[in-house]
Amino acid sequence: MKLKKFSLLIGAQIFKSFSEEARVRIIQLLLEAKSLTISDLVSILDFTQTKTSRHVAYLKNAGLVKSHKLDQWVVYSLKEEVIEIVSKMMVFLQKDPQLLRDLELYAIMDSNRELATHKAKAKELRA
Repeated sequence: MKLKKFSLLIGAQIFKSFSEEARVRIIQLLLEAKSLTISDLVSILDFTQTKTSRHVAYLKNAGLVKSHKLDQWVVYSLKEEVIEIVSKMMVFLQKDPQLLRDLELYAIMDSNRELATHKAKAKELRA
């Protein structure tokens, strides 16, 4: 779903969200990963839990991020209506070394998670 009405207020919220490096890094990861928990973001970004939560809360209050509960975790993702504009803005930053490192760490974390899932399923089948 696209933003049907792009207003000055919505634009200002998006641009304010991009005014802090930590938030840009979080946006990039949520754009790539589709959904992450605070602990995922903490391990990739090497921020404190407090700093990460504060920036995610800012993005949520700005209307860029949504959340849902999955078992004991809260999972965060970008709202569908802002993905197009955020994607276009991130194109200008796609070669940034810090963002590329974040994406590499995400890829490693994701492959480790996938491997652990496969091992758990194989263990269940053997039992």
